[in-house]
Amino acid sequence: MTRILYELTGSENRRFSPYCWRTRMALAHKGLACQYEPCGFTQKDKIAFSGHQSYPVLVDGDAVATDSWDIACYLDDNYRDAPSLFNDGGDGGGRAMAYFINSWTDTQLHPAILRTIIFDVYKHLLPEDTDYFRTNREARFKCTLEEMAAEQDARGGELPRIFAPLRNLLTRQDWIGGAAPAYGDYIVFGALQWARCVSPYPIVPPGDPVHEWRGRMIALHDGLADTVPHYDY
Repeated sequence: MTRILYELTGSENRRFSPYCWRTRMALAHKGLACQYEPCGFTQKDKIAFSGHQSYPVLVDGDAVATDSWDIACYLDDNYRDAPSLFNDGGDGGGRAMAYFINSWTDTQLHPAILRTIIFDVYKHLLPEDTDYFRTNREARFKCTLEEMAAEQDARGGELPRIFAPLRNLLTRQDWIGGAAPAYGDYIVFGALQWARCVSPYPIVPPGDPVHEWRGRMIALHDGLADTVPHYDY
C-alpha cells in the first residue's frame, strides 16, 4: 500500500513545518513507513486533490487525511494494533488531554516562536515562496519582517514564561505523555523542531528541562529529527 505525506519544505530540503513534524513523529510512533513529498508554500496544486489548502496531507492507500490533529486521530483509529498515540486506554482521556496541548501549542507557543524566528524562516524558504510569505506575514503582523527581526531578542525573552507550565511538568517526569512519549510530546516537539530547522536562535537554552526533553525527543525513532538539515544548540 502506498503511503505518502505531503509536507512543507524550504530551501536546502529544510522540512520545517511544525504540523508536519507532528505527523512524521506520529507515523514513526505507529511504525508506519511513508514516502515524503516536499511542497512549497506556493505549490498547493500538489494537494488540490485533498480539498485542503495546508500541509500536511496524508495519502494512506485509498484514504486521504488532512490536518495534523485529524491525521493523528485517523492513525490511532485505524492502526489499533500499533502503539497508541494517546495512551488513553480507549476511554478518551488521553485524546482529550492531547487536544488541550494541541490548543495551547497553537494559540500560545506557536505565535511566540514565530515572532522570534520569522525572519529566519523567510531566509530559508524556496525562492519562489519568498514574495508570498513576505506579503502574507507582513499583512498579518502589520510590520515588516525586518522590523520583527530587530526585536528577536526581546521576543525570545518572552519564551521562558511561555514554556513555564511545560518546564514545571518536565521537572517531574521525562515525557509529556507520562511514562512514555505520546502525541502530546509530538505536538510540542513539532514547534521546537520548526525553530531548529530554520533558526540558530536558542529557543530553549542548555540546562533547561525543556532543552533536555528536546534532546530525548530528537533521539526518538532512530534519530528521525536529525535526518533533515537543522541547527544545533
